Amino acid sequence: QVVLVESGGGSVQAGGSLRLSCEASRYTHKMGWFRQVPGKEREGVAGIYSGSGRTYYYDSVKGRFTISRDNAKNTLYLQMNSLKPEDTAMYYCAAGPGFADPLARESYAYWGQGTQVTVSS
Repeated sequence: QVVLVESGGGSVQAGGSLRLSCEASRYTHKMGWFRQVPGKEREGVAGIYSGSGRTYYYDSVKGRFTISRDNAKNTLYLQMNSLKPEDTAMYYCAAGPGFADPLARESYAYWGQGTQVTVSS
C-alpha cells in the first residue's frame, strides 16, 4: 500500500505559476500527475521513472510543466508555468510499479485525493 498526499493547488491568473507536491509513504518505481475536469476522462499530464529520472509529458503541457522528484523525501513535484484557463482541473498524484505507459491511468495502482488548480483569464 502507498499513501499519496498532494498539496500546492490554488487559484492563479493566466500566465502565472504553481508548484504541486505529492508526498508518498514509500518509494515507488513510477509516479505521475493526472488531471480531470467534470464530465471528462482523467488524463495523464506527466510521468517519471524514479530510478532513471526519465520523464514523459502530455503534448499540451510540454515546455510549460516540469515533473521532478526527490527520492530521499519520496516527494513528487509538478512545476506549472505559463498556466492557461484550460489547465483548470483537479490534479491527482499517482504511483505504481512496472514499465507500462507512464501517462496511462491503467499503469498506476495508487492515487492521491487530488488538489484543485483554477486558472482565470
